[in-house]
Amino acid sequence: MRLFFCLFIFVCSSLTQTFAQKVGYHIEVDVKNFAGDTLKFGYYFGKSQYLKDTAFIKDGKFLFEGEEALSPGLYLLVFPPDNNFVHILISEGQQNFSLKFDLDDIIASAQFKGSTENDIYYKYLRELDIRRPKADELRKSMASDTAHQEVYKDKLAAVDQEVKQVQKDVIKKYPNSYTAFMIKASQEIETPDFKEIADDLQRKQKQYEYYRAHYFDNFELNDPRAIRSGLMQQKIDFFLQKLTYQLPDSQSVAMDYLLKSMDKNPDAFQYYLVEFLNESARSKRMGMDAVYVYLIDNYYKKGLATWMDEEQLDKLIKQAETLRPLLIGKTAPDLELYKQSGESVKISDIDADYTVLFFWAPDCGHCKKAIPSIIDFYNTYKNRGVEILAICTKTGSDMAPCWDAIEERGMGIWMNVADQYLQSRYKMIYDVKTTPQIYILDKDKKIIVKKIAGEDLAPVMEDVLNLGKEK
Repeated sequence: MRLFFCLFIFVCSSLTQTFAQKVGYHIEVDVKNFAGDTLKFGYYFGKSQYLKDTAFIKDGKFLFEGEEALSPGLYLLVFPPDNNFVHILISEGQQNFSLKFDLDDIIASAQFKGSTENDIYYKYLRELDIRRPKADELRKSMASDTAHQEVYKDKLAAVDQEVKQVQKDVIKKYPNSYTAFMIKASQEIETPDFKEIADDLQRKQKQYEYYRAHYFDNFELNDPRAIRSGLMQQKIDFFLQKLTYQLPDSQSVAMDYLLKSMDKNPDAFQYYLVEFLNESARSKRMGMDAVYVYLIDNYYKKGLATWMDEEQLDKLIKQAETLRPLLIGKTAPDLELYKQSGESVKISDIDADYTVLFFWAPDCGHCKKAIPSIIDFYNTYKNRGVEILAICTKTGSDMAPCWDAIEERGMGIWMNVADQYLQSRYKMIYDVKTTPQIYILDKDKKIIVKKIAGEDLAPVMEDVLNLGKEK
């Protein structure tokens, strides 16, 4: 019994070791017509490419191997020094394979052993390669022979139909293959004509709505391969930038839709939640801080950013709380500040249809450059219900230059204030990290415009006044 038991343990242990060796990746590459001795192995992830491994030539071949299995996706073999690359597909369960090809004719010469995914992919690429020269020749002829445009268009359409048929065949024969996934991802959505709608604008709006609603029909955001396809970022950028209104509420709803469509794809969910938050934080588009606050409230505060430590999370939440009262549409936090005479001034006491808050500093170069434009603006709009409250951000013993600069630069035409001892805490309340900072408030002191350049005050105020007249 003991002998059997020991033998059983030995066999199990051996099987475990063999299995462990096969869990990782082992990719052997034989390249003809490559003079280099180094080959790099990279992959796509979101908007970028990353280096995974480097191999040096040995016995005429390159070997990439690791103990951990690779995540399925589109990978690259990169050839220094020019960094030209060749695509290969990595799938689950087929990460122990070999390939060889001639660098002078990659697609035609590529041969794989142990990877049906790459067999399918390169067979598809060869079908495209057969038709590409014919299409290129037809386009060249069409450009030079203007008398037979329709003939060439028909011939090109026939080639296009051949390609579409090849794609249909791949999708039908290998529906779960990465090649089928990539083909579907690149296919356009066919939008109905909606000919029953007589009005041209209404029909175009209906087509836009249909196209947007079905934009991801051919691209499964929850597929783990999506984030490593090199296509996901293009799809998402187009959806957010071209198919979604550039307004904070619209962007928030769109990002929410995208993130919920990745709820079973943790790598993609983490990447894009972080990406969306960073984009909203660094966006120069006015009001995008509302998107930042929305993402913090609906994802980070709810514990969905599981990869973050408590300290980082607290910082993000505190930043959102700082931004919250400064969002467009919110009533501007009231401040009590002081003129040079010591007389106090509150924002809420200013009786004007529009109040411009101008945070500045005498040693700020951008402020100095903007002040002449702001003076011109005030002279133009002061009789149209506009008042300026300029807040010098110097404090303590550094505050004296504020009053000198006001006189030197002709800023005495509006209300000028400061807060020597920072009793109002305006720097924290208004998140004043740099100057200049400009806010436009309406009659009820609600924020309607913020953080614009002094040079833009006049055109922006004109738009605000025109919008007020329309309402």
